[in-house]
Amino acid sequence: MPSTRDRLIDAAFALFEERGFDETTVDDVAARAEVGRTTFFRAFRSKEDVIFPDHDAMLGAVSARLATATAATVEVAVTEAAHVVLAHYLAEGTRAQQRYRLTRSVPALRSREVASLLQYQQVFRTFLHGWTGGTARADLRAELLANAVVTAHNHVLRRWLRETITAGEAEAEFATSMDEVLRIFADPAPSVGGTAVVVLRSDQPVESLLPALREVVARPET
Repeated sequence: MPSTRDRLIDAAFALFEERGFDETTVDDVAARAEVGRTTFFRAFRSKEDVIFPDHDAMLGAVSARLATATAATVEVAVTEAAHVVLAHYLAEGTRAQQRYRLTRSVPALRSREVASLLQYQQVFRTFLHGWTGGTARADLRAELLANAVVTAHNHVLRRWLRETITAGEAEAEFATSMDEVLRIFADPAPSVGGTAVVVLRSDQPVESLLPALREVVARPET
């Protein structure tokens, strides 16, 4: 049997789709769920809170996954932490897609969604700053990577929310997107000191060229 909280959520989403968000009151939701107004406010602070998932719980799960990272598993931790959020929405199924339609049509809900997005970026940014070494360039890379992780996640999530792809395809696209993000931000291969030698064709015997090559290699850099 559904809990009171679940009944309130079901009632709210049904009414929002039937009448519109602004036209639906808390009393309407409580009446549809067959509970009192007081019961509604025990479960939610406002009708907006009925719509959004428990972001505090998800942020906690993301932070917990990142906290287990070691120097060798930072990239895995970032990918799996981002996947925590994707998996939650996919598990919600049509409810998540209903929410998406609502947030597209109600500016106040859209603003709240953007605010929650910034919270996820902050969690990743804080985590990545801890691994950058503290230089200005490294901190910039952490900032850019945090934004890229969230952007890649949301790109795939929105495609599923719009029903452009299936849940299985979303999983596959997420893996590909995260690989691309990490590839872009991978540290470049360290430069190796030494002398570059350009090889040209010559009619002279190799033995006659070796003294000149040795002289070039031994010459100090200027």
